[in-house]
This record gives sequence, C-alpha cells and structure tokens, in this order.
Amino acid sequence: MKVLLINGSPKKDGNTAIMLNEMVKVFDAQGIETEIIQVGGKDIRGCTACGKCRQLGKCVFDDIVVEASEKLAAADGLVIGSPVYYGSANGSLVSLLDRLFYSNATDLRMKVGAAVAVARRGGITATFDQLNKYFTISGMPVASGQYWNGGHGAAPGEAAEDGEGLQQMRTLANNMAFLMKSIQLGKEKFGLPEKEAPVRANFIR
Repeated sequence: MKVLLINGSPKKDGNTAIMLNEMVKVFDAQGIETEIIQVGGKDIRGCTACGKCRQLGKCVFDDIVVEASEKLAAADGLVIGSPVYYGSANGSLVSLLDRLFYSNATDLRMKVGAAVAVARRGGITATFDQLNKYFTISGMPVASGQYWNGGHGAAPGEAAEDGEGLQQMRTLANNMAFLMKSIQLGKEKFGLPEKEAPVRANFIR
C-alpha cells in the first residue's frame, strides 16, 4: 500500500513537514510506502476552466499537477498538509489542488484522504475544513484522528515541541492505515460501490 503526502509549505523542513513526517513514521512501521511531494514555494498557476482535461485526461498545463496526478492514481491514500495563511491554505497548494482534483481522470473513490493544518495560533479548523472538501467531492473516505488534525508552531522547528499535535498525527496515521487496509479487504470481497451517472442541475431560471 502507498500513501502520497503533499507538503503545501514553502519551508521544506518547516513545521508542516514535522507533522507529516510524524505520520510517515507510523506508516513505515506498518509497512506502508510513502512519498512526500513538496509543493509550497513552486510557481503553480490556477485553473483556467478551459475544459481541455476532459479531452486529454490530464491538465493541459504540464507541470507538477500532472506529476501529482500520476502519483495519486497509484496511491491508496492522500495526506494534504498546509500552513495557515490568513485563515486558509497556502495559495500555491490551493492552485494545485483545484487543478489536480478537477483534471484527474482516475476514479478516486475509496482512496483515503486526510488533511493537516499548521499555524502559529489560529485558523487551523478553517483550513482543515477547506482541505477536506477536496476529498468529500471525490468520494474519498476521510480519515479522522483524535482532534481536528493540526499542529502549532511559528518559527521552523517549533512544531516539534507540540506534543499534542504530534500525538494527533500518530493517531491519524494509525487510523488512516486501518481504514486503507479495511477498504482493500472490502474491495476484494465486494468491489467498489455502484456508481450512478451524474445528475447535473444548474440553478438558473
């Protein structure tokens, strides 16, 4: 099994990385392969709603979004980690996620998702809610922990002193591993749930 982790912080070894790496330790102990993609700080353009992905099966802009899409297709779970900027996720990360989830041709149903937010003080729950929306619109079960998944720290490295935050990450990773393994067994026995053709209703009169 494999988990793809996306680090939305421009600081590669900052507080968001500390939280994600705490999860990696648990996945490693359970024999689950992991890969971290560093997104924060990259020049990632937003979605232009061109619709070309419906023809190509991938985003028309050939950058890290296409790379992330290929890695997500091969993963059983996805963890998105972001620092909190003005009560929300890092803009580069949001641009990547908008395009990744919109353009992805892979069936993401039953891939397990988990969101992690890191802040000096406030905005964690708002960012946590923002990130979870990408999972729920895609039919991805959302792994939960023992609190709203987050850590605290301002200067790089301070999150290592957040004992409760680190424990949250370990609990989240253990729960996520259990959920992925359970879903794998369910898929082997029952397959994926039947999927209806989408019904689109535009609210204009």
